[in-house]
Amino acid sequence: MNNAIFIDTGTTNTRVWLMHGDRILAHQTALIGVRDSAREGSTAKLHAALRDLIQNLQTIEQSSCVVAAGMITSALGLMDVPHIAAPAGLPELAAATRAYQFPDVTDLPVYLVPGIRSGAAACDFNSVSELDVMRGEETLCAGLVELGLAPFPGTVLNLGSHWKAIQIDEAGRVQSSVTSLTGELIFATQTNTILASAVPHERPDHIAYEWAAAGMREQQQSGLARALFCVRLLEQKGTCSAEERLSYLVGAYLASDFDGLRKRGLLTPKYPVLITGGGALANLWEQTLQAASIASRIVTAEESEAAMLTALRAIVRRSGVEL
Repeated sequence: MNNAIFIDTGTTNTRVWLMHGDRILAHQTALIGVRDSAREGSTAKLHAALRDLIQNLQTIEQSSCVVAAGMITSALGLMDVPHIAAPAGLPELAAATRAYQFPDVTDLPVYLVPGIRSGAAACDFNSVSELDVMRGEETLCAGLVELGLAPFPGTVLNLGSHWKAIQIDEAGRVQSSVTSLTGELIFATQTNTILASAVPHERPDHIAYEWAAAGMREQQQSGLARALFCVRLLEQKGTCSAEERLSYLVGAYLASDFDGLRKRGLLTPKYPVLITGGGALANLWEQTLQAASIASRIVTAEESEAAMLTALRAIVRRSGVEL
């Protein structure tokens, strides 16, 4: 049995694991992702970080290959691997996974797992609402299904830099998805608007539900832009803490996504919801879904890691690699 290095690269961070079979030998995380490539107009910084991470793990024990998913398969990562069309699950992902060579990063073969596209391959302003793409979440979903954690049919709600609601069909495949920039927008509002002085700049580790609910109500009544300005008014005229104002702000953003997803039929009492990522945000989503009579469960960090690694290992083994 050979060792392998598994990689999950997102918008803001990269995780790598050294594994022997299903056993983790080492794990490292770097705060670098494709956002760095977008900002710098070059993938050089990401390539250098990947090279260092792989070399570090190789000094622990030698591996036979690298298996990677996520934004690493985009033009801002190692290479732009075309998405495969939904519906797709583990068999379809394995069939489309290929080995590539990236000598500036590693001498090992690198197996890249493609993302999934729902909707047509091209769009215009009339059809863009039916199109969505993912890179990384498809692997996570395949692992959740493989481990028996994801109900199907059902919805997986992933709360990363982008918020993504993923519909899982009766066969356990990704049927469709809807993505928003909400995670990035919350951070941008915290740090790069007039509200920067009103709220903490860190990701919240606790959310005051009554304040978040107030932000939800204002968004539903007056729209997102007005709800956000109310945070400014609360700073100037209110008697509240910065953390409470952040809860209000997060609630306004959540309500905007919740309303849109409910209109699309992705959030309904018919389908249970599995929530991944998010920390305190996941708890707020769970409370919001419960109030709407929608069954939900939060996936633990350990379960999420196990799902990602289970899927990556299963995909590359289906591709004929002995691990």
